[in-house]
Amino acid sequence: MSVTHYICKYTPVELLEALGGQCAVLDYMPEDFDRSDQVSHPNLCGFGKALLEACMEGRVKELVLVNCCDTIRSAYDVLLEHGQLDFLFLMDMLHTSADHARARTKGELLRLARAYAAYKGTAFDPERFRAAFRPVQRPAEPYVSVLGGRVGDALFSLMEESMPLPLRNDTCVHARSVAPPEEDLPFDALMDWYAGALLDQLPCMRMTDVGGREQLYTDPHLQGVIYHTVKFCDYYGFEYSHLRKELTVPLLKLESDYTIQSSGQLRTRLEAFAESIAPRQTVQKGAPTMKNGKGYYVGIDSGSTSTDVAILDQDRNIVAQVILPTGAGAAAGADRALEEALRQAGLTQADITATVTTGYGRSAIQRGDQSITEITCHAKGAFFLDPEVRTIIDIGGQDSKVIRIDEAGNVVNFVMNDKCAAGTGRFLELMARTLEISLDEMSTAGLDWTEDITISSMCTVFAESEVVSLIAQNKAPADIIHGLDRSVASKTCALCRRVGGEAKYMMTGGVSRNRGVVAELERQLGVELAISDKAQLNGALGAALFAMEL
Repeated sequence: MSVTHYICKYTPVELLEALGGQCAVLDYMPEDFDRSDQVSHPNLCGFGKALLEACMEGRVKELVLVNCCDTIRSAYDVLLEHGQLDFLFLMDMLHTSADHARARTKGELLRLARAYAAYKGTAFDPERFRAAFRPVQRPAEPYVSVLGGRVGDALFSLMEESMPLPLRNDTCVHARSVAPPEEDLPFDALMDWYAGALLDQLPCMRMTDVGGREQLYTDPHLQGVIYHTVKFCDYYGFEYSHLRKELTVPLLKLESDYTIQSSGQLRTRLEAFAESIAPRQTVQKGAPTMKNGKGYYVGIDSGSTSTDVAILDQDRNIVAQVILPTGAGAAAGADRALEEALRQAGLTQADITATVTTGYGRSAIQRGDQSITEITCHAKGAFFLDPEVRTIIDIGGQDSKVIRIDEAGNVVNFVMNDKCAAGTGRFLELMARTLEISLDEMSTAGLDWTEDITISSMCTVFAESEVVSLIAQNKAPADIIHGLDRSVASKTCALCRRVGGEAKYMMTGGVSRNRGVVAELERQLGVELAISDKAQLNGALGAALFAMEL
């Protein structure tokens, strides 16, 4: 039997099934938007493009849409011309549940019933209609909820893999709560009742009255919230701002473009969030096989630029520390760095009791007993170095992150800038190459500036073009570098504001050695940054500390 796909909770699923349909939510995430980009406007949101992609790939043959927003209306117009669907219908529903909206919805239900019955060659079956209603049950055990805008199936699966507790999809289309009629009614009267039942269910954020949504995040069994939005969609931004202030359980904000291309970047955020919900359960997940060893513990931080290794003895003294270029492969880089650390400490692999890996390449390293995200490891390492630290700024090779911890060193909140290299070590490396100077020279060259130059581009490629233009204008290198330092600091300070940063601040990562960036950060934050001589080793140090707890 062919499937009728839908994308909105206000879709009359029960009516479609009563007319012989089999319905399913369309949550497909494509690899790219090659087909949709050929037929749609470039500013169409990711979900609109994913919808078009699914239809143009032939995955969807029957589709019922609701005019949730302008994107859906635009997608409908494109599909009329290019979709090649067997059945396509757009319901026009108002953003309120008032009487005039109910009358409008009833008219749309009757119009859909006529069109769908003619397409299927069926008649309305009252028994199938009543049987189509699904009971709405809230969990009776601890769980994590996904709220906000719709989330694609591949991303939801990634969330499920990452969470230490059951995951519930409470996003727009899945948070559906339509109860069956209490009495049998003639078809016309039934559609009048049904219109009201659809509009009066737990509202989505497209509705003018969103009262009642608080039941989604005040459940006593709720242990955490992943709040998902689709890039360029504004509907759910207002609710997220409210939840940031009101929610008493851990909250993670994710934004996706509705493709699967950024799944690797999102995994780190999800796993770090999972560690903040149930740290001991997450750390011990996988039941590592313990080694006898001789009381030495290894932390390996596999970064995009360098692989760092720290070895601790049972008294938490650092007996070896190594920072080497990662090279072409994370596993090979980890092997080289670990061998050097063992040589430095005069140890062998048999002396090691436990090993924890972290960093972007952690999953590729087979040596470790456990893998923990760099978010949690950086928090662990920074708190070990200075228990008064509450906000950690880590600017690495390919991402920047700001982590807020409590008085016990636990991660309270964190944000990452990992969609673009702007404001990272890669950014500074590229700019140094453009200016034909070394990173060491760049670290101090911007301190003696005279003209306050602004590098306005948020994109690394465009920023490079700005720098080339400034060079052509004979601007002093010190002034250009100061502008770059200020640009990096501005992006990082924005992350600090998002995470609710508070003193005492510590900076970790390789960029902590850049005196120009540090000076600008301190100026814009209005505080002095604590920078340890172990700043670049911090992630590996945290991993080694976790190894001691295995």
